[in-house]
Amino acid sequence: MLWTLLNHTFDLSKRALVMGVLNVTPDSFSDGGRWDQHETAVERGLAMAKEGADILDIGGESSRPGASPVSANDEKKRILPVIRTLAQKTSVCISVDTYKPEVALEAIRAGANIVNDIGGLRDARMREVIRSTGAGAIAMHMQGAPATMQKSPQYADVLREVMDYLTDTLRLCIQEGISPQQIALDPGIGFGKTVAHNLTLLKGLRELTTLGRPVLLGVSRKSFLGVVNGSQELEARFWPTVALTSYARLCGASILRVHDVAANAEALRVSESLLEACA
Repeated sequence: MLWTLLNHTFDLSKRALVMGVLNVTPDSFSDGGRWDQHETAVERGLAMAKEGADILDIGGESSRPGASPVSANDEKKRILPVIRTLAQKTSVCISVDTYKPEVALEAIRAGANIVNDIGGLRDARMREVIRSTGAGAIAMHMQGAPATMQKSPQYADVLREVMDYLTDTLRLCIQEGISPQQIALDPGIGFGKTVAHNLTLLKGLRELTTLGRPVLLGVSRKSFLGVVNGSQELEARFWPTVALTSYARLCGASILRVHDVAANAEALRVSESLLEACA
């Protein structure tokens, strides 16, 4: 299971990746405003690299439920200086969390290796950015848009519909000249899904891995964890996130997107030791 991103290739057959979340935003759901200055963002990125992050996922627009969009210019002003500095200061791969093709292209030129697209690579201009640059890409499933996605999400069969969407996306990318080795897939936990939908997707995680590309799971600090464990305190989502990192790895997920890198990296490596011992 290879994932090719510009000048780097990850072999995910035995070792999964930790993607550290770096929100350079004033309004992200869990840490908005903490890292929205250049100096603090760079400091946080370097700290996550030291804690064991394989990828730093840098975003300049909140995708929390109900979030309002920002302009491409504002997004670029937030993230490009941070990407340039981190690309110079660390060898860790850099991902840009954006659905805007113009932002993605500028981020790649600034030093990003990966485009993490909540729009699912459905924009032809974004696919052209991926094809022409050779960057790695993550295609995520989302029903609706961040501003409205949690109002009334409905599915006849959420697992099948998400799998069909990701399969169609992968086929479309290949038809347009993008190597399948550039693509990873994300079921989009919490993006246009109820708690029940999220749990169904987690239960079917191993089936998602049959699509033949690396599966990314992003559950870190998400609100459905508070519903499941009966607490709305953000701190109460820490250990459930760690538990799901281990569960996801045992089910075949290859990329874990998290806020708290150190604990999740430890859980991931222990889970992989168990997988190796039981092989």
